[in-house]
Amino acid sequence: MQLNGSEIVIQCLKEQGVDTVFGYPGGAILNIYEALYQHSDEIRHVLTSHEQGASHAADGYARATGKVGVCMATSGPGATNLVTGIATAYMDSVPLVAITANVTVPLLGKDSFQEIDIAGVTMPITKHNFIVKDVNQLADVIRRAFHIAKSGRPGPVLVDITKDVTANTAEYTYKEPAPAKREPEALDEEVLLQAAELISKAEKPYVFVGGGCTISGASTELKEFVKKLDAPVCDSLMGKGNFSSEDGLYTGMLGMHGTKVSNLGVSECDLLVAIGVRFSDRVIGNASKFASHAKIIQIDIDPAEINKNIRTDISIIGDVKAVLSRLNEKLSNMDHTSFKEHILSYQEKYPMKYAKTGLTGPALIQEIDRQTKGEAIITTEVGQHQMWAAQYYQYKYPRTLLTSGGLGTMGYGLGASIGAQVGCPEKTVINIAGDGCFRMNMNEIATAVREQLPLIQVVLNNHVLGMVRQWQTLFYQGHYSNTVLKDAVDFVKLAEAMGAKGVRVTTIEEFSKAFADALEEKGPVVIDCMIDQDDSVWPMVAPGAPISDVFGEEDLESKGLIK
Repeated sequence: MQLNGSEIVIQCLKEQGVDTVFGYPGGAILNIYEALYQHSDEIRHVLTSHEQGASHAADGYARATGKVGVCMATSGPGATNLVTGIATAYMDSVPLVAITANVTVPLLGKDSFQEIDIAGVTMPITKHNFIVKDVNQLADVIRRAFHIAKSGRPGPVLVDITKDVTANTAEYTYKEPAPAKREPEALDEEVLLQAAELISKAEKPYVFVGGGCTISGASTELKEFVKKLDAPVCDSLMGKGNFSSEDGLYTGMLGMHGTKVSNLGVSECDLLVAIGVRFSDRVIGNASKFASHAKIIQIDIDPAEINKNIRTDISIIGDVKAVLSRLNEKLSNMDHTSFKEHILSYQEKYPMKYAKTGLTGPALIQEIDRQTKGEAIITTEVGQHQMWAAQYYQYKYPRTLLTSGGLGTMGYGLGASIGAQVGCPEKTVINIAGDGCFRMNMNEIATAVREQLPLIQVVLNNHVLGMVRQWQTLFYQGHYSNTVLKDAVDFVKLAEAMGAKGVRVTTIEEFSKAFADALEEKGPVVIDCMIDQDDSVWPMVAPGAPISDVFGEEDLESKGLIK
């Protein structure tokens, strides 16, 4: 049948099973919004307060549901406002399709009003992008965009459509979506056998789990693998929840703010099995000294990640779920009691601890965990609160911590929480923010109110840029250059001005009650939590140091470096 370009866009979204789009209209994309209006009973459109909020919401929707997230924006500044969200999704391998509109074909390249080469701008931060100048190519381009976004290592794809293409007509015929291709044609049997042999000979094995395990949906296969290997398990920020933090073999996060147990254990192991990780600099510290006593097996779907940051002894290129399934077939149950007991001794010697007086970030996170029983979806901004959320909430399932790991995007969490709440309406969704991050996109509270989303925004308010201040304390002689936020901003009044409930707390008892009340609310709640500006995240590894040089507050106190 003959349809105009805008109708073709909507029909292709319906083909792909899209039920929600996050966006913000403008002149160049009006035709598509007219088509959305005609299909508002089939596709929900969430109008965000800013295009960046739309891209983060689509990202959060994708991470929480495992589906492809979709966002839309008009030409020029509308399109460029998506860039940070697209880059965030690219760094964390999130399947996202961003649809933008542009000026008509005759006006391209003439510095027309609100014209921008958004395909050129986003080329380095997308898996692929398209500019559609012919309506006859539109349907196939959109189908390809979704297939690319969700296949292999997922990521964002941008489709830029000129305004005349959205009005022109072409023949449209329904097509079933092509299934996502998640693994190579065949796994290398010889490499699998070599890996199985190396695993069977290890005496001190450790398992390191990353976000690739989440993307693959491999948590069941991971648990079987760990049971066979009988080894302790650590994870990256992106790998949280794939292996339950309540399991006795779990030792916590690895890296700059990882536990002493994980950092010391990986530094002593003789085999490290790295599953769906890219060996980020924040994880490995000094690369030349990372796991220096260990053979390393890396499992990843992206060949570009093999030997990029850390040299491996065996690399298995493939989908994590498929690889672990095949490895499990080749492994017998092992017994590494001696190494496990050694690691358990570290857990007793180096427990996670914090000051029990006053209102602190860790205490807040533990109270959130207690009241939600570890069943909530937690989104975060970036900074100290992000690390506390990673350290002190007990993640039991994948897709329950949504956070910007690779790009470290301040302002990510609130938009992501909107997307997560829309995608998982039955779940409790909580965004953890610092006051500096909350300022970045706090206008999205208005979006949550408009959509009547019962999300809870917890602001850890220390009136400083906490993580930057912590670095200034440790490495810049306490020169607090432009990190103090002592001003008259009142987050409670701001929340109320946007139609949300706002409450301020100064003690853990006040927070406990406020949070319990928030869980009963039908709309968004902002809880402004007043914490000390000098609360820090511990443990820590100095940048560029080996992860075995992990230190805590007590280590600095014993050396007289802090009081």
